[in-house]
Formats: sequence, structure tokens, C-alpha cells
Amino acid sequence: MTQVLTVSCKLNPTSEQAAKIDATLKAFADACTWVNLSAPTGLTNPAAMQKAVYHEARVLFGLSANLTVRAVARVCANRKTAKVKGHLVKSFAATSIDYDARIFSLNEKRWMVSVTLLGGREHIPLAIGNYQRHLLARQQPTSATLVKRKDGSYYIQIQVKSEPGEPSEPEGCLGVDLGRTDIAHTSTGESFDGQQLKETRDRFARTRARLQHRAAKGTRSTRRRAREHQKRLGSRERRFQTNINHRISHRLVQQAKSLNWSIALEDLTGIRQRTNTGPQSKTERRRSNSWAFYQLRQFVAYKAIRAGVSVVLVKPAYTSQTCHCCHRIGERQGKSFRCGGCGWHGDADFNGSVNISQLGRLVNSPRGPWMACRLEGF
Repeated sequence: MTQVLTVSCKLNPTSEQAAKIDATLKAFADACTWVNLSAPTGLTNPAAMQKAVYHEARVLFGLSANLTVRAVARVCANRKTAKVKGHLVKSFAATSIDYDARIFSLNEKRWMVSVTLLGGREHIPLAIGNYQRHLLARQQPTSATLVKRKDGSYYIQIQVKSEPGEPSEPEGCLGVDLGRTDIAHTSTGESFDGQQLKETRDRFARTRARLQHRAAKGTRSTRRRAREHQKRLGSRERRFQTNINHRISHRLVQQAKSLNWSIALEDLTGIRQRTNTGPQSKTERRRSNSWAFYQLRQFVAYKAIRAGVSVVLVKPAYTSQTCHCCHRIGERQGKSFRCGGCGWHGDADFNGSVNISQLGRLVNSPRGPWMACRLEGF
């Protein structure tokens, strides 16, 4: 199975190279905006759009042939995404440029990249560490994206392909129960507390509410600063959540790899729609809608491929209400679970994770997925 990884590498350009990068970013964005306005509305086919606008776009903005082609492809891709979301593409910001193998190359010996800018080819050194060098070693990347961040620094996102080996036959299954009190609780008893995440999100929500009031009631300059602060706040919150999910997914995959187990996760597709049907307070609705379980699932999936760990999805129905010992329906109250049949009682998330682990093992079993309860008197 081919896996595409994006390696973020910081560039260390000279002042002259930085000026050329800025000029190319602006020309590329202006070309994309002009192509979007000039091409027929609704046209998303790159070949048809290139035939209609290529020659004039190249003359107007001074881009190379391949950069002009990449600008047309960027417009087509953005139009397709906007169509799915029901929006229209209006303009393009001078923040990134797409590159392919004809206008980008990596020099592994000198750790430099060669990219086409306005005026010709430039060789720019990379400021990277051992992690990026390990991922780029002995690779021949064919695509990349040059990015200018808000702080003025330049990065190039290099896409590399890898061929991970086939996962070995698992000897067991690591069940993972997802929730809000514990973000993840494993069948081995390890838990990842969600209290810090909840408190941080609540603090961000209170700050956003204050900023929203200022953006609506303050002076003109106050409203402008409040809107700018809101944008920065949203980025900080997303980065905080992403960092937590990266750490949790890394720990889950490493634990499964060390035990030679597979990983079983709940398939929580549509969880927001189901949880929002009942009466909820405004705070509870915000907390339930801010779950990032799908992102955590994606992080586990791509890390597991690299580590040679298989991942299975199981239906979450009754996993938190069924006793993992006798498979009878028990009573759950918050974090506590008690079974009226066999008398087992303990942490409800641990009980759910063991049920998920059992379902995951049965999915991987060559005898087929089945689960049976013990019958008394036989």
C-alpha cells in the first residue's frame, strides 16, 4: 500500500531570494484570481480551462509555462471543493505555490531545494533536523508546495511516497474507547484524561464571547482588532487540539506495535447528529460539537500504516452498556459500570474498551465475527 507523507521543511533564503519568492507568490495568486474570473463559470476541467486561458495568463503575469499550468490546476481544484460546499471561489491569497517534478527538485547531498521563481531557477538551503532528513533520505519527491506563513517565514511542504510492509498477523487487539471525560481509554487500562482539553476549550469559548461583544459594540478600531484576535484564537485552539491527538495516536500505535496487536476503534460516524437530537444546553452542545475524534482516527490510521499495525473499526452500539465478562446488559452511571448478572463493577470506559477489543479480535478471526454469551445450566 502506497502512503503519501508531507514533510514540512523550513527554507533559509537570502534577502534576494525572499524578494523573488514574494514576487512569485503575488504573481501566482494574481494569475489564479484572473483565471478564475476569465474562465467560464462552472468549468472545472484542467485541460479545457488551460486551453481557454493559458496563453493570455502567461503573458500577463510572467510565470513560467509549468507555473501557469499549476495556477490553472489550483483554480480547478478550488472550484471543485467550493462546489461541494455550495460556495463560490472569489479570490486567491499570495500564500502558497504548487510545484511538480519539472519545476522542483531536492538535493539530498547539500540539503537544498531547486524551485522555479520569477526570473529563473533558485537553489534554496533547507533548515531542517534529523526527523525531516530521515523522511527525505533516499526519496525522489515529485511534488511540493511553497508556503509563506503569517510570521514571514518560508516553508516547503514536500510530498514523499513510501511503501510500508504488510502488517504481521496480530496476536491480540488493543481496544480503544473514545469519550469526552477520557479522550481515549484502552483495554490495557491506560487512559488519556480529557479534563485539560475541556477546560482549555471552555476558556477559549469565554474569550471568543468577549471578543464577539467587542466586535459588535466597540469602536471601529476595537472591532477590527477584536476580529483579528478571533482569527488568531481559532488557530491556537486548532493547534492545541491537533497536538493532543498527535500525542495520543502516537502512544496508541507504539503500544500496539510493541505488543504485536491490532487496534480496534469505534466507528463514530454521525455521532454529532445523534447527540444533538436530544435537549442540551448551549454549553453541552458546544462541547459535543467540538469533538475531534475523526481527526484522532485519521492520525491513528496513517501512523499505524507506517508502523505495520492493522486498524479495524467496530460498531459502537452497546459497547459501553454490555458487560465484558458475561456479555449481559448492565447499568452505567457516568464513569461507573455494574453488571447485574456476574456482579462485575468498575470503570465504564475500561469495560467498553475491552468489549471493543473483543469485537476487534473477532473481526480479525478467520472463523468469522461472532460473539456468544454463556448459558446457565449447560
